[in-house]
Amino acid sequence: MFIQTESTPNPATLKFLPGQTVLEVGTADFPTSDTADKSPLAVRIFAVSGVAGVFFGNDFVTVTKEEAVEWDHIKPAILGAVMEHYQSGLPVMADDGAAPASGHAEHTGEDAEIVDQIKELLDSRVRPAVAQDGGDITFHGFDRGVVYLHMQGACAGCPSSTLTLKMGIENLLRHYIPEVTEVRPVAV
Repeated sequence: MFIQTESTPNPATLKFLPGQTVLEVGTADFPTSDTADKSPLAVRIFAVSGVAGVFFGNDFVTVTKEEAVEWDHIKPAILGAVMEHYQSGLPVMADDGAAPASGHAEHTGEDAEIVDQIKELLDSRVRPAVAQDGGDITFHGFDRGVVYLHMQGACAGCPSSTLTLKMGIENLLRHYIPEVTEVRPVAV
C-alpha cells in the first residue's frame, strides 16, 4: 500500500491519500480524541502523540497536528497507523446502523426554499473545492440574510478560511441568492 500526502492551505493540517475509499458517503469529523470512538481508524491515528484532529472525506484522511509538534516527527507514525488500519481489515467507521448524513443542519420554516438553494450551491460548487484542500464546509443555519457555516478538517483553523468565506463563498451565494447578505463561520 502506498499512501500519498498533500499539504493543505492550513499549515497545521496534512492530507493523507490511502489510494482507496475512506468513506463511501459524506464526511466524518473528529475534532478531539474524545470524539473518535465511532471510528477504529480515527482511534488509531489519535494514538500518535501530537495529533489534534482527524477528518475523513471520500478518498482522504486529513490530520491536524498540535502547534508545538513538527510534521517531520509525526508524519511517519501517522502513515504507519493508516497502513496498519487498512491491513487489519477493520472498518473505517464502527457499524452503528446509521447512514452518514449530508452534514447540513436541518432547516424548516418560511426560508426553506432559500435554504435548499444554499445547500445545493454548497454541495455542487463549494464542498468539492474545499475537499481538494482536505476539508468540508456545511450549512448550520440561516437567519435574516446571514448564512452560518461550519468548517471542518483542514478548513477549521485555517489562516485563509476567513478569506475563503468572505471573498469566495459569500460572493457566490450573494450572486445566486439575493436574500443572502453575509456568511459567518460557527463553531459547533
